[in-house]
Amino acid sequence: MSTQPHLKQVRLELARCAGFPDGSQEHGYELTAPLNADGSLSAELWRAEKDKCVVRRFWPGEQDRTGYLRHLGHGWRLDYDPETHSDDAPIFKLDRHHLLPGAYVSITENDGIQRPFKVISVVG
Repeated sequence: MSTQPHLKQVRLELARCAGFPDGSQEHGYELTAPLNADGSLSAELWRAEKDKCVVRRFWPGEQDRTGYLRHLGHGWRLDYDPETHSDDAPIFKLDRHHLLPGAYVSITENDGIQRPFKVISVVG
């Protein structure tokens, strides 16, 4: 098994939270992420491949949003418009998480609400 980081396709779906006691398969994100073999993010691979680290937010009743996974300092965020940071969606302590199926991450969305998301799949 290779220990080199690779770009992976990650699907996140809304986890159980207020208004969604069973979570939701219809609310979430699909992103291309630079992952090490243990599921941690590789800032080194991100720097080399950042234009390929894309994200799509899907939400019923809203148009899909597309953007990029960005690394700033120790933090990671979803960036939909490179001209401004006001639309960015920070991912809580993603530098300490492993994106493996069954894991959870929290994303603060544009409405200021931090929501939990479950890693459904990692492919690639």
